[in-house]
Amino acid sequence: MALYEVLIVGSPKPDQVASLTKQLVDVAKVMSLASPEDLSIRTSVDWLSRNPKAATVALYFGGDPTVDLKIVNQLEAAKVPIVPVVEKGASVTAAVPGEIAQTNACMLEVDDDTLEALASVTLEVLGLLHRQRRIFISYRRSDSREAALQLFDELSSRGFDVFLDTHDIRPAQAFQEMLWHRLSDCDVTIMLDTKDYFGSKWTAQELGRSQALGIQILRVVWPEHSGSRHLSLSDTVRLSKSDLDATDRLSPELLGIIAKKAEALRSRSIATRHLDLVGRLKSEVVRIGGQFEGIGAFRSVSLTLPGGRRLEAYPIVGVPTAEMLNDIQDKAGKAGHGRFPCLVYNHIGIRPAWIEHLRWLDAQISSVRTLKVSDAGWELVEWDQ
Repeated sequence: MALYEVLIVGSPKPDQVASLTKQLVDVAKVMSLASPEDLSIRTSVDWLSRNPKAATVALYFGGDPTVDLKIVNQLEAAKVPIVPVVEKGASVTAAVPGEIAQTNACMLEVDDDTLEALASVTLEVLGLLHRQRRIFISYRRSDSREAALQLFDELSSRGFDVFLDTHDIRPAQAFQEMLWHRLSDCDVTIMLDTKDYFGSKWTAQELGRSQALGIQILRVVWPEHSGSRHLSLSDTVRLSKSDLDATDRLSPELLGIIAKKAEALRSRSIATRHLDLVGRLKSEVVRIGGQFEGIGAFRSVSLTLPGGRRLEAYPIVGVPTAEMLNDIQDKAGKAGHGRFPCLVYNHIGIRPAWIEHLRWLDAQISSVRTLKVSDAGWELVEWDQ
């Protein structure tokens, strides 16, 4: 039976069901999840066939609030999270049942025919994407400062946590150390590809290290600039002269296009980095004679060490936090697999002080631990004693 279930109820339009299904199936493929075997998408017609043990989210498309009210009540009783989905400009309280009217709704753009943002919310609730939506803007101040500031404001207004060097590093902090720390925690790098972008070693490093971490890159190529050849396969937005005003500010329409493309790239970026973590962990475990037993709920990985100790590893993309450790401990307890849980991460780029903080947490908490993927084989030999 499926590990993940999405229930579409309420008053969705047929094209909305089709668009959302396509988005979810496409992302599932990138995450190596088969549909419907691993990810099942159901409607009010077959919702009773759902797997009650699967991670589940219901999406209630607003319209007539009496539609599927019985289903809403039963899902509420089963403690299944229900996300109200309403078009911008409509009244949420008038469009959805009172039982879920106080839940923060996902507001759809009237002309949104891809439903990429809704797909992201769905995957976040299922635990397949982290809820933080982090963007790193890489640019030359001398070439594209105004556009970078515009993007910061636009993306922030859409709920992204945006890193911009002029805004996010406090006085007295080590500038480059904090910059790499924040980069390692981002989902997408937006590169403002101006003619002199590579005129600075710092922008060149930002781009190269984004690639090294497996972060997806969205290029915004300036007019009359062919762009960087070695990035020809990256997702690209090419500007014309009419897209920029006399002060080099981007048009509002273009800001929206860039935001949508960043949203679409985000799930691919996280999935790619997650798969890299899993692959590297598998290699380390097999190298020391352990067994890699497969991927389960919440994309955890079941392992058995050579001496027989059984682990459940939870690969985490980005910078680990104490909150993540608590969440993993909670998930492991609910799963009841009896394996020792650990958080696996890539430490490259993370501040030394933060690494020390994680070591301190390991010393204080005995029920869950962190594990650098690069040191996994070395460390797990000791864990097996």
